Amino acid sequence: MADMSPSVRLQEMIRVIRSARTQGEERGVIQRECAAIRAQFRQGDNGSRSHNLAKLLYVHMLGYPAHFGQMECVRLIASPRYNEKRIGYLGAMMLLDEKQDASLLITNSIKNDLSHSSQYVQSLALCTLACMGSAEMCRDLAPEIERLLRASNSYIKKKAALCAVHIVRKVPELGELFTPSARSLLSEKNHGVLHGAVVLITELCERNPDTLDQCRKAVPELVQIMKGLVMSGYSPEHNVAGISDPFLQVRILRLLRILGRNNDTASDAMNDLLAQVATNTDSSKTAGSAVLYETVLTIMDIKSESGLRVLAVNILGRFLLNNDRNIRYVSMTSLQKIVQTDHNAVQRHRGTIVDCLKDQDASVQRRALELSLALVSAVNIRSLMKELLLFLSSCPLELRAHTTSGIFIAADRYAPSQRWHIDTILHVLTTAGGDVRDETVPNLIQLITTAAELHSYTVHKLYRALVTDISQQSLVQVACWCIGEYGDLLLKGECEETEPVQVTEDDVLDALETVLQSHMSSPATRAFALTATMKLSTRITNNVDRIRSIVSIYGSCIDVELQQRAVEYNALFKKYDHMRAAVLERMPVIDKNSPGHSNGDFTAGFKEPELVKVKQAETDRPQETTDQACDLLGLLGDSAQPLQPNPAQPTTAPSSASTNIGGDLLDLLGGLDPIPAPTVTVYEKNDLSLKLQTDKKTDMGVTVTFTAFNSSDTDISSFTLQVAVPKSVQLQMKAPSGDVIPAQGAGHVTQTVFLSNPNKVNLKMRVRVQYSKQGSVCQDMLQIDSFPAPAWQ
Repeated sequence: MADMSPSVRLQEMIRVIRSARTQGEERGVIQRECAAIRAQFRQGDNGSRSHNLAKLLYVHMLGYPAHFGQMECVRLIASPRYNEKRIGYLGAMMLLDEKQDASLLITNSIKNDLSHSSQYVQSLALCTLACMGSAEMCRDLAPEIERLLRASNSYIKKKAALCAVHIVRKVPELGELFTPSARSLLSEKNHGVLHGAVVLITELCERNPDTLDQCRKAVPELVQIMKGLVMSGYSPEHNVAGISDPFLQVRILRLLRILGRNNDTASDAMNDLLAQVATNTDSSKTAGSAVLYETVLTIMDIKSESGLRVLAVNILGRFLLNNDRNIRYVSMTSLQKIVQTDHNAVQRHRGTIVDCLKDQDASVQRRALELSLALVSAVNIRSLMKELLLFLSSCPLELRAHTTSGIFIAADRYAPSQRWHIDTILHVLTTAGGDVRDETVPNLIQLITTAAELHSYTVHKLYRALVTDISQQSLVQVACWCIGEYGDLLLKGECEETEPVQVTEDDVLDALETVLQSHMSSPATRAFALTATMKLSTRITNNVDRIRSIVSIYGSCIDVELQQRAVEYNALFKKYDHMRAAVLERMPVIDKNSPGHSNGDFTAGFKEPELVKVKQAETDRPQETTDQACDLLGLLGDSAQPLQPNPAQPTTAPSSASTNIGGDLLDLLGGLDPIPAPTVTVYEKNDLSLKLQTDKKTDMGVTVTFTAFNSSDTDISSFTLQVAVPKSVQLQMKAPSGDVIPAQGAGHVTQTVFLSNPNKVNLKMRVRVQYSKQGSVCQDMLQIDSFPAPAWQ
C-alpha cells in the first residue's frame, strides 16, 4: 500500500483506510495520518486547519482517540469564515461535552454567533448549544435563546425552540423564562416551528405543575391545529403515506394527553377531536397506525367518555389483525394496561387475542398469554382454558412456567367444579410437570382431600397416568400420595365417573417399585413412593411381607432422607406394630378456609419443614417426658399439631403470673387500653411499599394488618397477599379491602390477618406479594422473622 502524504484529501484517506486488509494495517494508516495532523496543528497552518479537523473527525467516528483536536475546534469556531465555523462547531459537538474544560472556552463565541447577521451561523451556534451545552452555559445564554424565540425568521425560531428544550432539561428553573414565548409560537403556520413549540411546551408542563395549569388554556388552540392537520387536503411538503405531518400530530396528541390528565375541562375540550382523529385516520400505513396509537393512549389517559374508550379498544383490536408483528405487540401491551378498567370492551377481542398465541414470535406469544390470562372469567373459563391448555402443549420452553402458573391461578379462582379443577391441574402436570412451581404438589393434594366424592375417580386417573409415564415428577408425587391414601379405593375398582380398571395389589406395588428404582425419580419422589408403599401395608392384606421387604431394602440407602424414613418405617413393623394402623390411617380432610390456613391454596404448599421444626423445638423445650406415641409421631413427622407439655409440670407458671400482674395493674388504672404497636415497613420495591401493624386482640392471639401503598405514576392492579405460618400457629385471613392500589399514594389496600398463638412464641411469617403493573405480572416473597414485642406481651 502506498504511503499517504500529509496533504492527502479526506476522500483519499477514507479510501485508503477502507482498503486496509487487517485491523493492524488500518491502525498503522490512522497512526501515520494522526501524526501528520498533529504536526500541522503545531505549525499553525491556517490553510489546511479545517481540512485536517474533518479528517480527525472521521478518525474519531472509527473509534480512535482524537482528543488532541479539541483546541483546534475552539480556534475554528472563532474564525470569521463560515466553512471553518461549520467544521469547528461540528467538531465541538463530537469531541467536547460539558465535562471538558475546553467547552467553557466557546461560550463567548456562541454568544457572539447567536447575534450574527447570517441565519446559518446562528443555527450552528443553536445546534451546538442544544447538543453539548452545560448548565453554566445554559444559564449564561438563556436570555439570548428567549430573544431568538421572538425572531421573525421561522428557521431560527425552530432551532431556538429545540435549544430551549435542552436548556429546560439542564436547568428546570429557567422554564418560566420560555413559557410566554412558547405559547406565542402556537400561532405560527410553519410546521417546523409548531413542532418545536409543542415539544417545548410538553417539556415545560412535565417539569412544572404551575406551567401545566397555564398551558391548559392553550387546549382549544391545539385542538384547532390538530383539526387542521386531520381535515387538510393533500400537501406534498408534509404528506407521509397519506397522513398530513404525522410527526406533528403525534407530538400534539402527547401534549394533549398531559394537559387532559386528571382535568375534566381540558378532557371535554378534546373529546370531539379525538373521536374525529380515531374515525378519519387511515391505519393501513405505519404513519396512520402511529397517529391512531397515540390517539388511543390519549383517550385512555384523560377523563374521556365511555363510548370513546370503547372506540379506542376497538382500534387496538384492529391492530391485532395487522400483519406487522410490532403493531400487534404494541396493541397487546396497551390492552394489558386497560384490561382491568375496560374488561368488557377488551373481552370482545378475545378470539383475536387467542389467535396471537399461535404467532411464531416469542414476544408476541408472551403478550398474548398475559392478556389471555387476564381475560379469564367465570363465564369463559371452560372455553378459554381449552385454548390455554392447547397452547401449553406447544409453547416455547421459556413460557411454560409462566403458562402453568397462570393456568393454576385461573383454575383456582374460577373453577366451575372440583372435578374440572382436578382434571385441569392433572392435564397440566401430564403436559408440563417439570415446569410447575414447588407448591403445586401440596396445593393439589389439599384440593383432592377436600373432594371426598372424587377420591375414587382421582386415584384411578392418577394410577393410569403413573403407569403411562413416570418422567413428570410432580405428577408422580401426587399419584404416589393418592395411591398411599386411597389405595383401597383403587383396589376395589369401583368408580362411577370413569371406566373402572381391575387393579391387583401386585400391580400397585409394581408401579411404586418402578418409581423407587427409576433413575428419573428425584429423592423427593422416592420419598413419596416409599411412604405410599408403607401406607398400603394397612390397606392391603396379602402383600404385607413384600412391603416389609421393600422398606427394609432402603434402610441402607445412600440418601439420608430416604434411609431415615425406611428405618422409622421398619420400627413401625417391629417395635410399634400394634400402632401401625393408627399411625398410617388416612389423612383428615384439610379445609383451606379453616383457621390455620390462608384463603388460598398457597399456605398448604408453603408450610415448609424448617418453620415446623423451629416451632416444635420451641414447644418441646420445657418438656421433660412424653409418652411413646408422641415420641413416635414426632419421629415420623406426621403430627400436624405441636406436642403438648405434660400437665403435671407447671412450665407456664412464671409467664402466667406476670400476665396476671399486668392485667391487675391495668384494672387498678381504670382499664387503660394497651398502646398499639408501631407500624413497620416490611417491603419496598417497584414503588410498592407494604407496612405491617400488630394490635393485641385477645390473650391467645393478635390481629395483624398489612397496608399497601403505591408511589408510582400508574395504578397497581390484581394485588394479592398470601401468608404462610408454622403449623403451631392458626391463621385466619379476612377479605382484602380491594385489589387495585391507586397511583401516587391516592389510596391504599389493607389485608387483615388474625393469628392464634396459644404458646406465645416468637412468630415467623412468610408472605407472597403478587400484583400487575403496566401490563407485567410481578411476584415476590418476603420473610418476617420478628414482630414488635408488645404484640405478644
